[in-house]
Amino acid sequence: MKTLQIWETYQDEIRRFIKSKVRDNQITDDLIQETFVKAHNNIGRLKNDSKIKPWLFTIARNTVYDFYKENRYTVDFEDVDEKVSEESDSNHVHTEKDCLPGLINALPQKYRIPLLLSDIKGLKQDQIAKQLGVPLPTIKSQIQRARKMLIKGYMNCCDYKLNDKGQLVGEAKDKEGCKICR
Repeated sequence: MKTLQIWETYQDEIRRFIKSKVRDNQITDDLIQETFVKAHNNIGRLKNDSKIKPWLFTIARNTVYDFYKENRYTVDFEDVDEKVSEESDSNHVHTEKDCLPGLINALPQKYRIPLLLSDIKGLKQDQIAKQLGVPLPTIKSQIQRARKMLIKGYMNCCDYKLNDKGQLVGEAKDKEGCKICR
């Protein structure tokens, strides 16, 4: 059976299964994609086509398990998000700090978690690599990519620009004009 046939046959069932475990549409979509990529990459290992469905559900279950295992580090970000929203009041002037939680939440999980552990929790990159079971060069690369994504997010959100030194410059838009905070 080809990957496209497997997708067409089982994607609705896999979606319901994953959705029942994570209860978030965006995460569900990410985990479905990850499940089917793993299935595609390993379809040659399946000996008996009659066992595709249980094999696929095993991949989905393990993908969800890996998500929860990696996601145990994101709890601290919820505290950061609450601090930003607690500081806002009716006289609050909208700043780039107000956009940060939304921009971080928009990052893919594989970039968000190392960034949070490094830049929010203050862990060293080698500690993050050990905790997540990922090679150190991969963690370094993920953190750098996450930072670049945040820069692009600010450029898209509030029309910041990069100066000659590679620094973001500009002013945050009013909350109504901000694409993240409105």
